[in-house]
Amino acid sequence: MKTNYIYLVLLFFMMSLNACQSQESPQKEQTKKENIMSNKEFKVIKSEEEWKQSLSDEEYFVLRQAGTERPHTGKYNMHFEEGIYLCNACKEPLFESDTKFDAHCGWPSFDKAIKGKVVEKLDRSHGMTRMEILCASCGSHLGHVFNDGPTETGLRYCMNSVSLDFEEANETED
Repeated sequence: MKTNYIYLVLLFFMMSLNACQSQESPQKEQTKKENIMSNKEFKVIKSEEEWKQSLSDEEYFVLRQAGTERPHTGKYNMHFEEGIYLCNACKEPLFESDTKFDAHCGWPSFDKAIKGKVVEKLDRSHGMTRMEILCASCGSHLGHVFNDGPTETGLRYCMNSVSLDFEEANETED
């Protein structure tokens, strides 16, 4: 009986030790995200100090530190004008307005990015496995893409409004 008790305590100890090793602190997760963004050569290269000077605190948190804005608060969530959605950090075109739809999730959603304008990066933060979307031009965090979209692409690019800017379609085009 005493031997079984010792084995049980030892097993519990080993399981606890393993669980602690698999969880990373938010600080380590943040460092990993910063390293991800610095691992690829992007067209637009700025120091983090330069980004801090050119972005608001909220924009910096979302775009450069992979934060998330609160749902249903972003200015582009229920925005359906004709035009192009741009990266708010570098103004690179990302999404055409005809690819936007209301996913009822609280963030602007698109079913297709402009070809070559975004890059995907595996994101295992917060105990989840997701595909993070970065601007291909400057490496800024835009949001995530999911395979539950209602259109023929089957994709839902769930973007932070603060990561986006918008340029209206030119009404003089023929």
